[in-house]
Amino acid sequence: MYKYNDFDEAFLRARTAQFRKQVERRISGSLTEDEFKPLRLMNGLYLQLHAYMLRVAIPYGSLSSTQMDQLAYIADTWDKGYGHFTTRQNIQYNWPKLSDVPDMLDALADVQMHANQTSGNTIRNVTSDPFAGAAVDEIEDPRPVAELLRQWSTDHPEFQFLGRKFKIAVGASKADRAVLKSHDLAVNIVENDAGETGYQILIGGGLGRTPMVGKVLNDFLPREVLLPYVEAVLSVYNLLGRRDNKYKARLKITVHENGLDTIRALVEERFAELRPTFAGGDQALLTEIATYFAPPIYSDAPDDAYDAAYNADPLFRAWADTNLSPHKHSGYAIATISLKAHGETPGDATSAQMRILAQLARDFAHDELRISHEQNVILPHVHKRHLPVIHAELRKVGLATANIGLISDIIACPGMDYCALATARSIPVAQKIATRFDELKLEHEIGALKIKISGCINACGHHHVGHIGILGLDRAGVENYQITLGGDGTETTVIGERAGPGFAYDEIVPAIERLIMGYLDLRLNHDETFLATFRRLGMAPFKEVLYPEAAKRNAA
Repeated sequence: MYKYNDFDEAFLRARTAQFRKQVERRISGSLTEDEFKPLRLMNGLYLQLHAYMLRVAIPYGSLSSTQMDQLAYIADTWDKGYGHFTTRQNIQYNWPKLSDVPDMLDALADVQMHANQTSGNTIRNVTSDPFAGAAVDEIEDPRPVAELLRQWSTDHPEFQFLGRKFKIAVGASKADRAVLKSHDLAVNIVENDAGETGYQILIGGGLGRTPMVGKVLNDFLPREVLLPYVEAVLSVYNLLGRRDNKYKARLKITVHENGLDTIRALVEERFAELRPTFAGGDQALLTEIATYFAPPIYSDAPDDAYDAAYNADPLFRAWADTNLSPHKHSGYAIATISLKAHGETPGDATSAQMRILAQLARDFAHDELRISHEQNVILPHVHKRHLPVIHAELRKVGLATANIGLISDIIACPGMDYCALATARSIPVAQKIATRFDELKLEHEIGALKIKISGCINACGHHHVGHIGILGLDRAGVENYQITLGGDGTETTVIGERAGPGFAYDEIVPAIERLIMGYLDLRLNHDETFLATFRRLGMAPFKEVLYPEAAKRNAA
């Protein structure tokens, strides 16, 4: 974990004190809501349907037990006893009173956390692989680079008023667990044929109303020039990006309208100007940052307790089969804890659950927790002998659902239950799908499947890259849900194809059921996943099961 120094502490306290005065002026009426809006957005505060919402950054998804405990304390003290983990590795509090927000920010500062730049037209929270530092397929831990970018981008004077928000992700593995190609800019740590480590830079990805897959701007950028190169990209976007239409202001549109080659030439030109101004302080800082991310001291104790529980307890075995991933150190595992219990709100965690997670990290997981973009919590370093105890503790608080990567492990935005931008509900649809397939007891038979649900065209639920994507829209005052198929948010990213006409709220779950039953009939064998079946057969047979009446008419 990165530890704040004196400058970090002073900076954060000054920002919070400044915002406290701004809140006081808003409450007194000396600031109008329009005047207050840009000030609150700089501090992660939104005005939603029913209340203000505070979005707290969890940089590159990493938390300590002390920080998780503090998130629970904040939930109990100033909210309704829970928080919502998002696809951007943040946590949101949906019910704070405006007068309490400065106290919440002070409480965050007490544990080296903040809400800076989690909203507004600036560089947002830098995200990364939740398995960082533990994954067997990673070249190195990507979090030092993510932290370097976080420090560089925080209050960067040139990039506080961009044309639109700007999202950065960092990865370092063969498997993409950070949705790199759906970001404005992605830094992928790679090795060349000579065994040297550098950066592949991708730009122009993003979802929303115009989904696009990120393109390679630079195949292999030397390590020592990362910051001037990234700054060159932002500088070009800041000058060239459109400001006449907010729907065309993202970098992906700038790349699309000008062409990748033009953007590359402009970036290289600006990079040549910037590179001499970086005298090596950035590399010295990266070297220092890396010392904060040293691997834990691993135990080589036997894991007989794991084997015994796996053979004797079917509930533990089911959880181990779905929720555990290989770890780079022998005898360890990466444990993903589902925040998707059947019928519950995806991504929500109560304060009691947060405290249990904090205690488990403290006792058994080298004091580390991670938040994934899939809205789950990860214990990245767990010796296998501790897993039966961890599972038993998780069961006590409803966190032992064995469904990671299955049909009920649904990504869903808050939708019209909370969001002022939403045009349809997301949470109830996710709940009903999860409950229905739990009733059918088909989840494990279906196998690997990613459903992603968005309550509006902004695509916060990543529906475009779901194997099954669901987009809720407003059609003449009535909720209507479009289905896309074949999306993928991994290293083989592809945007899903729209299946056809949308479905009413009471029709969407039966439609998904028809779709899944059709898949089970269409697949070659038990090992062929939904995505593989779709790629083999294409859209046509899935449309037939989704729209049976249309299929009958066409046959006649």
